[in-house]
Amino acid sequence: MKKNLLDYFFTTVGEVPNKTAVIEGDKRISFGELEQKARVLATTLIAKNSQSNNPVAVYIPKTINSVISDMAITYSANIYMNLDVKTPVERIRNILELIKPTILITDSAHLGTITNLQADFHIINIDEVDFSATCDEAPLLKRLDSQIDTDPYCIINTSGSTGTPKGVVLNHKSFIDFTEVSNEIFRFGNNEIIGSLSPLVFDIYSYELCMLMAYGSTIVLLPDNLAAFPIKILHILAQEKVSYLFWVPTIMVNIANMNLFANIALPDLRTVWFAGEVFPTKQFNYWKRSLPHTLFANLYGPIEITLDCTYFIVNREIPDDEPLPIGIPYRNTDILILNEENQPIKQGEEGELCVRGTSLAMGYYNNPEKTAAAFVQNPLNTSYPEIIYRTGDVVSYNTHGEIIFKGRKDSLIKHLGYRIELGEIEHALVNTLNLVENACVVYHTEKKEITLFYEADPDISATEFRKQMATILPKYMIPSVYIRLDKLPRNTNGKIDRLYLKQKVNQPDAVS
Repeated sequence: MKKNLLDYFFTTVGEVPNKTAVIEGDKRISFGELEQKARVLATTLIAKNSQSNNPVAVYIPKTINSVISDMAITYSANIYMNLDVKTPVERIRNILELIKPTILITDSAHLGTITNLQADFHIINIDEVDFSATCDEAPLLKRLDSQIDTDPYCIINTSGSTGTPKGVVLNHKSFIDFTEVSNEIFRFGNNEIIGSLSPLVFDIYSYELCMLMAYGSTIVLLPDNLAAFPIKILHILAQEKVSYLFWVPTIMVNIANMNLFANIALPDLRTVWFAGEVFPTKQFNYWKRSLPHTLFANLYGPIEITLDCTYFIVNREIPDDEPLPIGIPYRNTDILILNEENQPIKQGEEGELCVRGTSLAMGYYNNPEKTAAAFVQNPLNTSYPEIIYRTGDVVSYNTHGEIIFKGRKDSLIKHLGYRIELGEIEHALVNTLNLVENACVVYHTEKKEITLFYEADPDISATEFRKQMATILPKYMIPSVYIRLDKLPRNTNGKIDRLYLKQKVNQPDAVS
């Protein structure tokens, strides 16, 4: 019985201590070295704070040091929360004020940014840690022994409508369950090499750490700055003999559109997962034709249910003009598709996808109101307490009995793999920056464009919008289309008519 993800890691280190665990360019670290450095840093963490199950933030680029940090936090029986160093400082401040981590780990290059925040937490500069020091392992193991599988493992921040992201709390048990079930389905070997492209603030990265611990997989860290040069990424995949990818489709679409497989082969790539947004079938079929030896799977799931809750192994031909199914539920996960009356849909109907099971997150950190609104009593069960998560995603069944994604019920979107609450962008424009009187942000799913409708006098240029928003919002949340209206349309309830504006994005009057 596993009650902590490190139970996997201890076995792996014992079996393959000299095997390469992480590759970062020309740098390498073995499983034995990773474990030793994690122990040293964990000892330092405990010296700063004697309690368990406290958030510890990591403000380091995606490097070997970030992996060491996350492993050390887990080793210290605390909760890691990775922060994106490219995120505007004000957003980082908001996250830290909400989560209130006891300790923050950073490096010399980013120490100044964190110090200027003047927040109330201990700061550890990983560049100053003496990793050659010896430490007493007994207190660490005793601390881990006191943990149970429902203790928190990590916090992953997702967009929030009030301008402050929500911190989703995920526990060891849900990751253990997902790791075990995934291995039953996909039969991962002991020599998987992972092409890690997702930012360390993604749940995909957290699962890659699970594969490292559970299967002894090697993680190849792909530099963020190569996203604009996908051919270079493919060369690294070939050079390092990468066997497994878990990517957001955006870059995969670019690779297909550029016909890059005409120039490079990936004979070692055995398994490709994709999730986070819709993968256009035409571009997917390019991948499938180009890599006939590779198994492809479309996964679905918001972060509130730990990685993904459904999967579809693409084992048949899907025409370019048909959507890829999101498939069937993972074992030990139940999917409820409910209509407006909270009853199961019938064949041919659409409804909201809801989830129950071990995979559910523990809720939002320091945010009981948001937690209570999203994690609710199962309306089909009035006999005892049973929590489900309402995703807000509209789905239906196809003739094969597979689930098909239709769209969003509200203003929560997936864009470039990031989950974005459109209300957060509006809040930033109206309340934080005071740039406009009123704003409505909508999303064009097919074009993958965030569009801003606004009221402002005098008018504001798109360049000025982008410049101002870049000070508080990450790049992926900044709209690409700007449309000024004298007055935003209202519905009968006096609210901004979002449906009308969503239809209006198809009109050719946008300024980009």
